[in-house]
Amino acid sequence: MRYDLNQLGLLVNCSSHLRIKMALNVFDHDEYRPPVWKSYLYQLQQEAPHPRRVTCTCEVDNRPKYYGREYHGMISREDADQSLSQAEGSYLIRESQRQPGTYTLALRFGNQTRNFRLYHDGKHFVGEKRFESIHDLVTDGLITLYIETKAAEYIAKMTINPIYEHVGYTTLNQEPTLKKHLPHSPETPDGPAPVKDDCNAEERLTSLVRRATLRESDLAPKYEKVHNFKVHTFRGPHWCEYCANFMWGLIAQGVKCADCGLNVHKQCSKVVPNDCQPDLRHVKKVYSCDLTTLVKAHNTKRPMVVDMCIQEIEARGLQSEGLYRISGFSELIEDVKLAFDRDGEKADISSNAYEDINIITGALKLYFRELPIPLITYDAYPNFIETGKIIDAEKRLESLHEALKLLPPAHCETLRSLMAHLKRVTQCEKENLMSSENLGIVFGPTLMRAPGLDAMTALNDIRYQRLVVETLITNEDVLF
Repeated sequence: MRYDLNQLGLLVNCSSHLRIKMALNVFDHDEYRPPVWKSYLYQLQQEAPHPRRVTCTCEVDNRPKYYGREYHGMISREDADQSLSQAEGSYLIRESQRQPGTYTLALRFGNQTRNFRLYHDGKHFVGEKRFESIHDLVTDGLITLYIETKAAEYIAKMTINPIYEHVGYTTLNQEPTLKKHLPHSPETPDGPAPVKDDCNAEERLTSLVRRATLRESDLAPKYEKVHNFKVHTFRGPHWCEYCANFMWGLIAQGVKCADCGLNVHKQCSKVVPNDCQPDLRHVKKVYSCDLTTLVKAHNTKRPMVVDMCIQEIEARGLQSEGLYRISGFSELIEDVKLAFDRDGEKADISSNAYEDINIITGALKLYFRELPIPLITYDAYPNFIETGKIIDAEKRLESLHEALKLLPPAHCETLRSLMAHLKRVTQCEKENLMSSENLGIVFGPTLMRAPGLDAMTALNDIRYQRLVVETLITNEDVLF
């Protein structure tokens, strides 16, 4: 069976079970239909000039060991131009006459010789991309030059009519094989959607197809999350899941979201909505994971580690003297951390596993300390510190209320839950000796930290951090 270019792109981007169904044309009427991938840029890549190495026929002294016979030594631009005039895509390397010790890639494209400053740090590069060989660098360069020359206007308009908005959250209400993605019990809206183990094919869904299989629950938290895009090299032909156009080049053709697996052009990543839906296959741990990423991956309002620790502490530790102030054994706290990273909500933190409640409080504090973005975020930090400097109690509350609006929704909800818990801790102050002031001292530096502060400024901020947390605890019912 022969496929056209649109079918090729569709088959490359989709999972294996969908490829089979597409090839056999057995889609049900109401089943998800993948988009048609656009082939124009793929065709242009096939038409791009091939690299032609122009070798030096004589022996060159002091040739760098990482260059081959394409190195011609110190020759002029004019000599290089004459050597390359025979064929499009021909190239050579020369040492600069103006700056001895530096090297130039001379490349024939568009009936003229183009010169690029060439670097080597173990790999060859002229820009951001790094290549194992000069041949790969030139091949990728010719593809990029050709496509950006032939399709400049087309590329500029790629993001205007994206497929993403049309198929990103398609609902499949009648697809029985994909019900495993849906939460089945309305009694546990904060818990993760149950997952079966008997359908390996669905585990290989691409992010775009996966999005189309998700039904949004009214009970699920509506947290906005920015995609965590990283430059990525795709093996084999690949199409952008935002604009449906081919991702050209040999390496680093685009970016991939490290949390949900969305694959897009670098320029498309700038306009993709902040609607990342993390995939548990990409979110490998609980601790040191971005808070919003974690709650969206597990489909919960708050991180399960926070809810589980608070529940355990309130069940058997509210009257424990020095609660949160006294530290548990660090080795056992680390053991709790590993249990959450390994088992998630199935982690056993009961009294049977950890009799000392200070181990659980230590694990909760460690979770907040290890957040890559603190619970009170870096962006909001200055506003909270300024709030702590306000002497008038009423004005401080007003300022704190405004500062809370700067927090991402998942951070704000987690902070609300934590402050409500700490207020319940203070209600047992006679037994545990922990006032809101004492808890402010413990949690101030844990929940608030700013990067780049000098030691003296950071030291001065500690008292304001305490005041902020103390005010949040005391006025939890008013502020949230």
